[in-house]
Amino acid sequence: MRIGQGYDVHRLVEDRKLILGGVEIPFEKGLLGHSDADVLVHAIMDAMLGAAALGDIGHLFPDNDPAYSGADSMKLMERVCGVLYDNGYRIGNIDATVIAQRPKLASYIMQMRQNIADVCGIDISQVSVKATTEEKLGFTGSGEGISSMAVCLLEEASP
Repeated sequence: MRIGQGYDVHRLVEDRKLILGGVEIPFEKGLLGHSDADVLVHAIMDAMLGAAALGDIGHLFPDNDPAYSGADSMKLMERVCGVLYDNGYRIGNIDATVIAQRPKLASYIMQMRQNIADVCGIDISQVSVKATTEEKLGFTGSGEGISSMAVCLLEEASP
């Protein structure tokens, strides 16, 4: 078994969609980034790659490569899963937290979990997504951005 952790943060700006866990969430702002800026999925991908000691998403999907401009992070995660499987790993479980003062995310969590499970080819019971605020402290608490943390347990796949 191997464990990895991931972290990502993006600034909230106007005129962008807010996408978390592959779910478009109605909100007056969205996350700024080269891709769709899905901080939840980015943190999970980094946790996956870290567990396998295969670098990070910036190595696989450089933000200066126009091919990834506006990229769907769920499609990028599908590619990361392929890299894991090609290297002899399977996902044991994923545990992630989104840190955002607003919007409230509780009603979207189940769909995020299902989206992640579907893309990774695992059962929803292997995916945990939580949301919390920072009690109006720091950049997430003031509404300047959203961050996410994740851990992933990998197991060596049976031959």
